[in-house]
Amino acid sequence: MNIARYSLIAAAIVALTACGKQEPAQPAAAPASTPAAAASADSVKIGFAGPLTGNIAHIGKDLENGARMAIDNINAAGGADIGGKKVKIELMAEDDQGDPKTATTVAQRFIDQKVVGVVGHLQSGTTIPASKIYSDAGIPQITPSSTAIAYTAQGYKTAFRLIANDGQQGKVLGEYAANKLKVKKVAIIDDRTAYGQGLADEFEKAAKASGLEIVKREFTNDKETDFNSILTSIKSAKPELIFYGGLDAQGAPLKKQAKKLGIKAILMGADAWQTPEFIKLAGADADGTYASIPGQPKEQLPGGQEFLAKFKEKFGGEVQLYAPNSYDAVMVMVDAMKKAGSTEPAKYLPELAKIQFSGGVTGPIAFDEKGDIKDGAISIYQVKGGKWELLEVVGGAAKK
Repeated sequence: MNIARYSLIAAAIVALTACGKQEPAQPAAAPASTPAAAASADSVKIGFAGPLTGNIAHIGKDLENGARMAIDNINAAGGADIGGKKVKIELMAEDDQGDPKTATTVAQRFIDQKVVGVVGHLQSGTTIPASKIYSDAGIPQITPSSTAIAYTAQGYKTAFRLIANDGQQGKVLGEYAANKLKVKKVAIIDDRTAYGQGLADEFEKAAKASGLEIVKREFTNDKETDFNSILTSIKSAKPELIFYGGLDAQGAPLKKQAKKLGIKAILMGADAWQTPEFIKLAGADADGTYASIPGQPKEQLPGGQEFLAKFKEKFGGEVQLYAPNSYDAVMVMVDAMKKAGSTEPAKYLPELAKIQFSGGVTGPIAFDEKGDIKDGAISIYQVKGGKWELLEVVGGAAKK
């Protein structure tokens, strides 16, 4: 997922100073007994980056909490057994504001603070530019949620993801619209971010391959909430389904305005709005909406039920989307360190690339030669009675 938000670098630095920091700028000056102390020989830092402020902060915080829960569990057991000694893990969380420029600033901050790995970023538009900085520094990066094909297509040996990509998701949605919903005419809108446009492009490709007619292709941006002009134009084309590549903060008003305009077309989105927040924002108008999410349903994950209960107990709220993925990202990274007997990125990176991890909340984890998760599933949902209801799981271990 991503937001392509471009801001002045000075503003980005000010914002980074104000929020999302786990450590002061001069960690060596902090008391040794505090979490902000510089990592000792028996402790290491893992970075987390995502939007912790702004209109999708609820998803960014969801990811951070998943990573924090994994680290707390490791440390509660005395630390990770790496190279014959117990190593404590520190989480260095930063707010990238969903902005590509800020994301690169955060990435460089992580390098300067000598993190040994990074969980993040949330969106493709932030993950991709930051990935070059991690690659140049040789720091492993695992995104729990970014789906753009371009991320792993760059060929960086440090880049991994724990989720099916847009090619897989767009193909499933396009084929579902044609084969299961039996529509013939489709309109497409995207938010012009790396995530939204990339997903819409893949949906369009699959829809056309399935014989559907694309009657309109429109675009907006990831901050817009007034879609009346676009919807009025689309209404005249009489589509049976409208696909939107974008986030829940825009998807909800889009659905409400479509209903107000008397548009009867099915509305379909993807993982960025398959959230409790979408239903909260759209209210009763949410019913009938379709969306997908890479991976198996949270409740059906191998460790899902226990994870969801403990997450709610610890943080006082429901999982939004990919907290289980960020939890597993930490666990996989630490498992690679254990196998290498070292926390040094250059030593554990080869172990991460060939990992066969069976203890994940999300299921068995292994990466292909590009760093993509193997056997990624796609789950299809519809809102019924104010709740996301699972309709079908396509691909992955879930089909067995």
